[in-house]
Amino acid sequence: MGVPGEGLAKGLAVTLKTMTRRSHTQQYPDVEPDLPPRSRGVIALLEENCTVCMLCARECPDWCIYIDSHKEEVVVPGAARARQRNVLDRFDIDFSLCMYCGICIEACPFDALYWTPEFEYAEYDIRDLLHDKSRLGEWMATVPPPPPHDPNGEPSKEETAAVKKAAPR
Repeated sequence: MGVPGEGLAKGLAVTLKTMTRRSHTQQYPDVEPDLPPRSRGVIALLEENCTVCMLCARECPDWCIYIDSHKEEVVVPGAARARQRNVLDRFDIDFSLCMYCGICIEACPFDALYWTPEFEYAEYDIRDLLHDKSRLGEWMATVPPPPPHDPNGEPSKEETAAVKKAAPR
């Protein structure tokens, strides 16, 4: 059995000890936080790269990606028949459902989806968290450039192809 009031004295000692330390609080709205370079914010869409393959929507565990498209005939001069291609009509991400797992970005084979470090997109109405393709495209301006290639690593496919193409035969 301990001395009466021993727990109270220990608690007050901890309180006094923490009162003498400086606080590490950042005043967020006034001071911008320094985020890590690969922090996840909002997802951006590069519409030109989207082929409407629907892989991102199928792989999404929350089903928060909505895609609609239509087929369009493209006449190729000299070809026997016209070709068809998918045209993106609607690409929406509902950020009120999204859990920011990044599976959609990893699943996209054509690099149409990117992470941006922007995290300030709060809304007063939850319905405004449904971002359409134009709003997702606006986020592309904030996507950071990819890290430089490791000089000691293997060259990329694009670099290898460019060297082969430029080499005299």
